[in-house]
Amino acid sequence: MLVVEAKLKNGTLEQYQRLDKAIRTSQFVRNTCVRYWMDNKGTTRNDLQKLCSTLAKNQDTPWVTKLNSQARQSSADRAWQSINRFYQNCRAKIPGKKGFPRFKKHSRSVEYKLTGYKLSDDRRKIRFTDGFKAGEFDLWCSQRTLVYYSEQQIRRVRVVRRCDGYYCQFLIDVERLEHHEPTGQVTGIDLGLKEFYTDAQGNTVDNPRYLRKSEKRLKKAQRRLSKRFRKGQKQSNNYHKQRLKVAKLHLKVSRQRKDRAIKDALALVQSNDLVVYEALKIRNLVKNRKLAQSISDASWYQFTEWLNYFAKIYRIVCVAVPPHFTTQDCSVCGTRVEKSLSTRTHQCPNCKTVLDRDHNAAINILKKAIQRGLGGFPHERLNQEGLKYLGEHLNGTVGHIETDPNACQESDLWFLNGNIENLSRLVEAGISRQ
Repeated sequence: MLVVEAKLKNGTLEQYQRLDKAIRTSQFVRNTCVRYWMDNKGTTRNDLQKLCSTLAKNQDTPWVTKLNSQARQSSADRAWQSINRFYQNCRAKIPGKKGFPRFKKHSRSVEYKLTGYKLSDDRRKIRFTDGFKAGEFDLWCSQRTLVYYSEQQIRRVRVVRRCDGYYCQFLIDVERLEHHEPTGQVTGIDLGLKEFYTDAQGNTVDNPRYLRKSEKRLKKAQRRLSKRFRKGQKQSNNYHKQRLKVAKLHLKVSRQRKDRAIKDALALVQSNDLVVYEALKIRNLVKNRKLAQSISDASWYQFTEWLNYFAKIYRIVCVAVPPHFTTQDCSVCGTRVEKSLSTRTHQCPNCKTVLDRDHNAAINILKKAIQRGLGGFPHERLNQEGLKYLGEHLNGTVGHIETDPNACQESDLWFLNGNIENLSRLVEAGISRQ
């Protein structure tokens, strides 16, 4: 599946208001389905689909009839998706909250399937034909044009409202596969805050810190917004204008993070045949209130999701390994050296190895993934340089300041999960798999 996003342009104020009504109606159907599930034990997905037809025929809710029938079904599917996720979490007995379905208060999208809209022949315009009659809009797409895809390939259309306008997302049924030139290179990466990541070869990528750089403008805009707020009263037009300015600043930061994550992940996948990263639990890391903002600003999770996605379409191996003791253990002899967060250099008292803390961790991450034929990774994919690198770091003296006869040692290496297909799964923001 592939998502192509285009902005809806050249519409009148009334047309955009009608899109808002369609979004609110979709939210009403979704919330009604959740309430029906709460009140009726044993409700199934088919029961929610039947409820959509009942709502359309109900004289007390005449506005539901205006929404396209398949759009109503999509709203019911959204409700069932949250219900089903709750069931799965309960069966898995995950610790903490199980994600009980909640009511939506501020929905920002409505989803059509195969009807309710009509594309022009040149794919430059779209007309919404349901009961709200939002009319025709121009499609402004900077990345790809829809002219390369047939209407039969477009499986769903979603209208999304953001602070800078309305967008239309097209879910296209096409398999994306890219050609990858084998490089023979393997690497492990250690994610961090000082540097965004450090690989096993010692190369680093700077942490852009987009939120920190925009903090001054955000604080100033937020102060102006707070001064215009009137408690217990209807907010003025100036308040809503300033609210949109604050939202646009946050949207810019979000887009900067996404753009950087895509570029870094793509460059890493194109230059390596095997990529290993540590499976960090971001939810637990952000509990540190002193580092929570910096961790969120780094957007490690988004980067690893795009890394898995590009590994899938370029057909390379991408493995996640547990991060336990990768920073503490020596990458040469395996001696555990305790370090605090402020200690940036690894100094092994046993083999006298001196390395940067993150470089040492990256080598350990790569070592964890390489076990018995590289854990299913074929040797023929590696060139002589890659095999030489593996030999040097599995039984080598990298980082030594002097020769130590005890430096060579076999490593106890293992995988988190040997199923590469499940680890390197297709995950792209905005794509809902069919």
